[in-house]
Amino acid sequence: MPDYTFEHAALATGAHSVAGIDEVGRGPLSGPVVAAAVILDPDNIPKGLRDSKKLTAARRAVLFEEITASSDFSLGSCSVHEIDQINILQATFLAMRRALNGLKTLPGHVLIDGNRLPKDLPCPAEAIVKGDDRSVSIAAASIIAKVTRDRLMADLAQQFPGYGWENNAGYGTKQHLDALNRLGVTPHHRVSFKPVHNILYQQK
Repeated sequence: MPDYTFEHAALATGAHSVAGIDEVGRGPLSGPVVAAAVILDPDNIPKGLRDSKKLTAARRAVLFEEITASSDFSLGSCSVHEIDQINILQATFLAMRRALNGLKTLPGHVLIDGNRLPKDLPCPAEAIVKGDDRSVSIAAASIIAKVTRDRLMADLAQQFPGYGWENNAGYGTKQHLDALNRLGVTPHHRVSFKPVHNILYQQK
């Protein structure tokens, strides 16, 4: 289970606060990539924080409410158009920077899930591999990002039925791929991603 070890270490070096950042949505064929930044209150950390993928949807929803009620948090995203323009890695980094810049207070240190850091961050940062399993701040960010993106994709599913986005969140499941071949490409599909690009190429 993740804990506050990384946060304690940063605070011990003089950081006045620590933010965790994580993203959701690098792999899907449709929808934006969403990042969240969270500064937890050390005296009021919700119990049971962990990698959002290891929680049920119901548990994520409960923790989402607890995190947003007790923490400084912010969301950042990159649209499908931006993903296609600058590639998914750069779009992920841009979403992370947007989330960080949206916090009420700029943290003294940032913990980011993964093995690479975005450039031009306004404060010191460290990348932590499997960070959502090791840092409660990153785990909190992963929950905020996933719940937000899943809800967004469920809303888009109402506008574009048949692709199963309410269940697959835009990932390339069989249902989604079958619908792409049958119904075609929507404005919310990432045309730079190979399965979508191939369908567009076949149609031409």
